[in-house]
Amino acid sequence: MTPLVAGVDEAGRGPLAGPVVVAAVVFDPSRPRINGLDDSKRLAPARREFLYERIVERALAYSVVFVQVDEIDRINIFQATMVGMQRAIARVAHVAGLARIDGNALPRDLPCPAEALVGGDGRDRSIMAASIMAKVARDRAMTALHAEHPLYGFDAHKGYSTPYHLAALRTHGPCAHHRRSFAPVAQGALF
Repeated sequence: MTPLVAGVDEAGRGPLAGPVVVAAVVFDPSRPRINGLDDSKRLAPARREFLYERIVERALAYSVVFVQVDEIDRINIFQATMVGMQRAIARVAHVAGLARIDGNALPRDLPCPAEALVGGDGRDRSIMAASIMAKVARDRAMTALHAEHPLYGFDAHKGYSTPYHLAALRTHGPCAHHRRSFAPVAQGALF
């Protein structure tokens, strides 16, 4: 019998602010497929939102994990991503017999066998779904952070290093949600 697969992907490794978000999605092969899944980066925001709801409805199991800025700064973004993946997989391991992770690295201490799949967010339906869930959850979180810290424009750039964001950092300095371990935030010359 073929094991059920947990597709795993992340959103938010590169931004200067906000959490890194990891999702794991397990589909039931007996349920109808969701049309239109793709790498979240290739989908318009409204389409991602629509697909997010379909994934929630049809997934056998899913998990969305937020690794916050303090942990990212303490252990570094790569390790924070690995920790997030381990936590997300652990939450769906009761149904998944295999984790398929977008990328070329696997976290340690996983509760099931795993394989890395470079470009998996464009090749594997469960990873595509995880990509969408992670991106939508992170975008929603950054929009909520914008309400708390409107000077930075998190609703528009989602924490990435756009010219507007860098200018806001120079003018206002970092807020509690900026990653102090990232060079543009850590460099005192910005402030």
